[in-house]
Amino acid sequence: MILHTLRLRSFRAHTESELSLAPSINLLYGPNGAGKTNVLEAVHYLCLTKSFTASRDRYAVRADAPYFEVEGTVADVREKPMTVRLAYVPGEGKSIFVNGAELDRLADIVGTLPVVVFSPEDYDLTAGGPSERRRFVNNILSQARSVYMETLMKYRRARRQRNEVLRSYKKRSAPPPDELLAPWTEKLVTLGSRIVHRRQQFLQDFAGDLEEAYRRIDAVAERPTIAYDTVADLAPDAPPEDIEEAFRAALDRKQGQERDRGTTLVGPQRDELVFRLDGLEVRRYGSQGQHRTFAMALKLAQYFYLQQRNDTEPLLLLDDAFGKLDAERTGVFLDLLRSDAVGQSLVTATRRGPFEAALNADPEAHCAFHVHPGDGAATVEPDPDGPRGGATTPNGVASMPAEADSAAPRD
Repeated sequence: MILHTLRLRSFRAHTESELSLAPSINLLYGPNGAGKTNVLEAVHYLCLTKSFTASRDRYAVRADAPYFEVEGTVADVREKPMTVRLAYVPGEGKSIFVNGAELDRLADIVGTLPVVVFSPEDYDLTAGGPSERRRFVNNILSQARSVYMETLMKYRRARRQRNEVLRSYKKRSAPPPDELLAPWTEKLVTLGSRIVHRRQQFLQDFAGDLEEAYRRIDAVAERPTIAYDTVADLAPDAPPEDIEEAFRAALDRKQGQERDRGTTLVGPQRDELVFRLDGLEVRRYGSQGQHRTFAMALKLAQYFYLQQRNDTEPLLLLDDAFGKLDAERTGVFLDLLRSDAVGQSLVTATRRGPFEAALNADPEAHCAFHVHPGDGAATVEPDPDGPRGGATTPNGVASMPAEADSAAPRD
């Protein structure tokens, strides 16, 4: 999958920016706060309809603008070229269009344009709370299997309804009547057991991808593993009926506590993933270097997993991913980005220097953009001294020489 063109309008620091991208490494360099991460965020909106940096869409609307819009032209997505456009109007919500036709649901685009993000926040994957790790698994499985995302959305609705019943009876002397609570409990068990079962299957498959990722980034001295702590002490290959039985038993044990607290206390929303290196838990005993390496390996393993199951190469977004890596590890990762193992990538950095050799190795495959504050808005300029250099149009839109226009398919 290749993103050939990207346009941002009234998005964050960008009034109007357009990029024509190369099929391999695309470096966006410039000072902090110039608007580099905004470009990656816009790509993420096209792929997953949401930001990877902010929880509210309105924060992405440029000051004093009535809306934002991002649009991309993509080729080689299941062998059909397509244009994807997402628009957001505060108070009205988001709409997404594929080849001019509006999709019925935002969720329908998820998995069509698979994407993997490396960012400084990846440290939270190994050092933060369990919600970060659950979100990581949900992100992968939602992109790989639409049925998983559907089940997850239905489960969340069922849990909200069940919690409403529990909350409404929290301060009453009698428990909720069965006719109110039992139907939501049954939905909770059925849907939640499917989620747990799918996560178990995923982690068994993902183990090989994680080991391969460690090998790729030259971290072979330690063996990475993931343990899954869920509703009960289940075998990794437990069938769905065993999971349902364990789920119901756990809910029975928590009845009193759920009534007192007015919320559901059992289910995949409380799952934990335990990352270990040679048997030692990374969260508790890992050094900063081990945390960074494990997080990078997780994201690279995510890339391999989606690549194999989506039958296309995901987009790889690297936001300041090299800032805390030593020169040797940076070189290893850049070699990986230039290899056949990885497709198109968009990379942000404050300096061009560390990427010089990689960019110049194949000017047709790689390009660089200088992002800097313009007259009150971000300006994106193809690097005039680098590969595939070009000029900037008067309105701040980046343009490419005709012979290097990446909107046309490349060999």
